[in-house]
This record gives sequence, C-alpha cells and structure tokens, in this order.
Amino acid sequence: MATERTFSILKPDATRRNLTGAINAKIEASGLRIVAQKRIHMTTAQAETFYGVHSERGFFRELVTFMTSGPVVVQVLEGENAVAQYREVMGATNPANAAPGTIRKEFAESIEANSAHGSDSTENAAIEIAYFFSGCEIVG
Repeated sequence: MATERTFSILKPDATRRNLTGAINAKIEASGLRIVAQKRIHMTTAQAETFYGVHSERGFFRELVTFMTSGPVVVQVLEGENAVAQYREVMGATNPANAAPGTIRKEFAESIEANSAHGSDSTENAAIEIAYFFSGCEIVG
C-alpha cells in the first residue's frame, strides 16, 4: 500500500450547518490525516475553472452557483490509499445510495448538496490540491 494525498471540499451545505467538525471526525477516524485545510468563499471564476471538466453538462451552471453560495472548506488528506479511502468514507454521490455511516448518508441534503467532494484519482488529486494550495501550506 502507498501513502497518498487526496483533495477534499466540504461543501456549502455542510459549512452552513456547522458540520465541519463532525465530517472531519469521520475523516480522521478512517485513518486519514488532514495535512492542509482552509475555509474559503469560492469565486465564480474559481468554481468555473475547478469544475471546468463539466462545463458542457446541463448541471454545470447550477453546480457553480451552489459551490459559490457560501463558504467551503478545502483540505488535503493523507494516508494509505487516500483517494480510495476517502471516496469510501464519503459514500456514493447520491446519498440515497450511500452506505450507512458515510458522510453523504449521514449529512447530505440531496445529490447536489451532498456535503463533500473528493478526488477520483491520484492524478486529479494532484491537480486539485495544486489549484487551492501551495506546497508550503501542506504540513505532513
């Protein structure tokens, strides 16, 4: 097994309801370490660039609007197989299909307001981490 880093966003629905601590407790209980974290209010330009891969999809504008509707917490997580581990902790994108005990099953309001984003590969994790963090902000 390899130690990896992955990227996480605690979405506006989670920060609005003061769930940052509860979600981070689940992350840390899974064995992942939070090695960088900051609370930001994503700009429209940041959200459009970050989610640019979805720009041709019908939900893109709603996604950008949602992600800029309030503060988010961006994080770098580290641990053994961090990408897969965090995706397991988050649960399925649709909270109705998420396993009991996962972030999305316990905290999501809907498929869009599902409380958390996580990288889907180590390659995308590196890109996403670099988008929000400089190297000196990550403290392992």
